[in-house]
Amino acid sequence: MTTKKIDRRIARTRQMIRDAFTQLIEEKGFEAITISDLTEKADINRGTFYLHYKDKYDLFEQSKEVFFSELERIVGDAWDIVNEEYQKNMQVELPFSFIIKLFEFLKENFVFMSVILGSNGDPSIQSGLKEIIEKKMYQNFFQYVIEENRMVPLDYLFAYVSSAHLGVIQYWLKSGMEKTPQEMAQILSQITFWGPVKAGGLSFSKSET
Repeated sequence: MTTKKIDRRIARTRQMIRDAFTQLIEEKGFEAITISDLTEKADINRGTFYLHYKDKYDLFEQSKEVFFSELERIVGDAWDIVNEEYQKNMQVELPFSFIIKLFEFLKENFVFMSVILGSNGDPSIQSGLKEIIEKKMYQNFFQYVIEENRMVPLDYLFAYVSSAHLGVIQYWLKSGMEKTPQEMAQILSQITFWGPVKAGGLSFSKSET
């Protein structure tokens, strides 16, 4: 019982520090942040900060690790459900639950995501997110590929999908998340299944005069 209480307290303190860190990055930029800024914003003393992190660089690296660990957990937990959905409910109007969960997670971490995926964000975060989209999500669909129907190399297809999804995520964050996670999941599902030409309503046939 005692250990669990300590673990919860540690987790709560670290979350407070990460929240303060995110707010400060948004307010003044990473380079300008000092430990005094962090302790004041999180309402803790310097000793408490150094019990958890060496410096702000260590805090940033650990924050990224927490983010990606949680994201991978969400994707991993959702995959069994995706497998079942693919076989039973292969309908574009019913987007996969893991895509909804992805956007719900991003919404819960909106401030942090807006900072690290913004124009001045960390490139390693963007690369990491693309890798998760590519390797943890869509490469799982490899088992459903019918070789004679495939038109392009899979590695190029995955690269396209992951980059496109990242772009949509960044735009959603930049727009202030005007659409719900469910709406975003449906948009991505429609683009993924139908392609940008059909999903966008484009037609290259000459109209009759």
